[in-house]
Amino acid sequence: MARRTLSREEVLDAAAALVRAHGPDGLTMRGLAAALDTAVTSIYWHVGNRESLLDALAERTVADLGAIRPRGEGPAERIVSVAHALRRALRERPHLVAMVHERGLTERMFLPAQRALVREAHAAGLRGERAAELVRAVTFQAVGYVLLERNRERAPVQSPAEEELWGAETAGADPLLARALAAPPDPDRLFAASVRALVDGLLTGPGTPPAGDITDIKDTGGGTVGRGPYSQ
Repeated sequence: MARRTLSREEVLDAAAALVRAHGPDGLTMRGLAAALDTAVTSIYWHVGNRESLLDALAERTVADLGAIRPRGEGPAERIVSVAHALRRALRERPHLVAMVHERGLTERMFLPAQRALVREAHAAGLRGERAAELVRAVTFQAVGYVLLERNRERAPVQSPAEEELWGAETAGADPLLARALAAPPDPDRLFAASVRALVDGLLTGPGTPPAGDITDIKDTGGGTVGRGPYSQ
């Protein structure tokens, strides 16, 4: 029996779930109506045709990434928290982010996170080109890292694999290095290390005191992501 009431947000929630699970090609009006236990005409009433629905999903994804807020004590920790939040948001909705990109809304999607970075750069004493460099470097680090992660996840099985390539000779007679590079990487720890090193480097310069040690860096979901770049 068809449902009697249905909200636009319910339609968008269900559509987003289908896109996340199957990609944009997996979103059909009939499939969405079935998921919501309603008639196709009801879907059209709330969101219009399929292209209008995809546009609405893209707009909502832009709004979702606008909810990123810095957390932590001091500019360095807060900048790091934005990078972690941006990476997580992109990882959670790859198909939706791709739809945003296809509609030419990528720069608008990143603007709120970048404005948060601007505020923290100013709080750290950076202005002008140095502040712009920090904003872009942190954005590129988070976005580029996610693209690399996705590429590794979708890549075919490698032959030879990393564990086969790294030996004492390849690693310059450094067996501990060879063993570490032969082991699977820890993406979370590697991102925490790289973004922390990047932020420390960008905040340290003429007239800028060192960022200092940042302990127990938290991501915006409240989880500990590292105790500096060489945390154990």
